[in-house]
Amino acid sequence: MSDFVVPENIDIVEILKLLPHRYPFVMVDRIISIDIGNEIVGMKNVTINEQFFQGHFPAKPVMPGVLILEGMAQVGGIMAYYAHPEAIGKKLLFFAGIDKARFRKPVVPGDQLIFTLKLLKEKRSVMVMSATAAVDGKIVAQAELMASFS
Repeated sequence: MSDFVVPENIDIVEILKLLPHRYPFVMVDRIISIDIGNEIVGMKNVTINEQFFQGHFPAKPVMPGVLILEGMAQVGGIMAYYAHPEAIGKKLLFFAGIDKARFRKPVVPGDQLIFTLKLLKEKRSVMVMSATAAVDGKIVAQAELMASFS
C-alpha cells in the first residue's frame, strides 16, 4: 500500500473502515488528531442512549470502566493500523495486556471522553501505549495498553 494516505477527516465512516467493531461496541466517534507512530487523540460522546446504561446503573448511569478501556484500545488500534497500513483489512489487532489501569472519576451521560494514546515502544509485533481518558480536561482513567497484530 505505498499509495496509502491518512484521510484529513477521520470520522466514524473512516473509523469503521479500520476497526472490526460494530454497534453497540464502537467506543470512538472521531479522531481529533494523529501523529502516526507517536500520538493519537480520539473522542467519544457519551449519551444516555448507550445500551450499557440500561443496567449500569438504572438509577445512576455510570459508564463501565472496562468500556472506557475499550475506547482507549480502539483509538490505539486506529493509530496502529495507520502506522501499519499493510495490515488494514488483512490482520486483526488484539489486546495483549493492560497494566497500571486507574479510574479517577465516573463518566456519565453528557460527558465527552477524550482519549489520548502515546506509543511507548514497539517490539516485534507488540505495541505498548500509554493511554488517558479525560472529560473537561480532567483525567478520568489511565492505563498502559499492549496490542499485537494477528
